[in-house]
Amino acid sequence: MKRISSFLIALALLSNLSYSGATAASTSKSMSFQAEGWADNWYSLYINGKKVGEDPVPITTTRSFNSTTIKFTATYPFTVGVIAKDYTENASGLEYIGQPNQQIGDGGLALQIRDISTGKIVASTNKNWKALVVNKAPTNPSCEKSSNPLKDCTFINTQLPSNWSSSAFKDTKWSSAVEFSKEAVGVKDGYFDIPWSESTKLIWGSDLKLDNVILFRTTVKSSGQAVSSSVTNQSIADLKVTSANVSA
Repeated sequence: MKRISSFLIALALLSNLSYSGATAASTSKSMSFQAEGWADNWYSLYINGKKVGEDPVPITTTRSFNSTTIKFTATYPFTVGVIAKDYTENASGLEYIGQPNQQIGDGGLALQIRDISTGKIVASTNKNWKALVVNKAPTNPSCEKSSNPLKDCTFINTQLPSNWSSSAFKDTKWSSAVEFSKEAVGVKDGYFDIPWSESTKLIWGSDLKLDNVILFRTTVKSSGQAVSSSVTNQSIADLKVTSANVSA
């Protein structure tokens, strides 16, 4: 009788372990997602450090205000990284140089990620995303109407940190993204092609006009709540920052 009891106990334990293993496997199942984005003017999307797509209209194209959808597979949790760029004609940070409308352009990004199997929005750009401005120009806006902006305008470049889009990168010292209204960004064209969730906000750095290249990050949990990543020992303190005059 004791042998039979011991066998039944062992069998029950084995069954429990098998069930737990199946549960663990199911939680790491690869899922299909669709990123729906609009940028003034361009962005590239990374998942867990791997580039999965980008705006097909080159950043060198003026007035590129198209919407973009990018499909990818991932397991929860996963880290989202975005490089967003506003169009600038050259390092001065200006556009339409030499024309009557020569000016400092402005930017903006809206992005949401949808779980294709459920249709649920699991990530939306908002102020909880982390942001790092890697190009700011011109840092002296008074050069906006200069006849020689490459000589007169100044800029700040920050070196892209290695592995910045990976799930292991520490972004706790990055700034929070800043939300802007549709009116402030001046949304147009492709922006209206996407059925935006109320939770999806237009984000950028703190300055819509001067911030030209920005890195964004967030981590998506299976609950659909996005939190910033905070693993590893790399931070903004490791970055090399340069400030210089633009020269031809």
